[in-house]
Amino acid sequence: MSVLSLLIYFSGIAFLFFGVTCLVTPRMKMEFTRFGLSTLQRQITGVFQVAGAIGLLIYSYNLTIATVAAAGLSLLMFLGFIIRMRIKDSIYDSSPAFIFMVLNGIIAYKLWLII
Repeated sequence: MSVLSLLIYFSGIAFLFFGVTCLVTPRMKMEFTRFGLSTLQRQITGVFQVAGAIGLLIYSYNLTIATVAAAGLSLLMFLGFIIRMRIKDSIYDSSPAFIFMVLNGIIAYKLWLII
């Protein structure tokens, strides 16, 4: 298994977890309130995270969908990072969004080169 495959599966599994927790946990409901975002925005974010995760996890069947999923997750994490900066979260608290933004950007770029 290649490093790219490992990164894709890691990100896919992570976002499957993130998406489900975003949709159902009280902690994430409180976090989105702290971010100044609505319930609908939280639900949309969770659905996008789960959809992106599924898109990544099926990459061996459809590279195009996986590429779009990785790019979409990278954009989602960019927006999450911006929101965290606007509410003045620490760099430490904001770093997961930044790291996953970069990781999924790299995945999207590498998959784009394969297509």
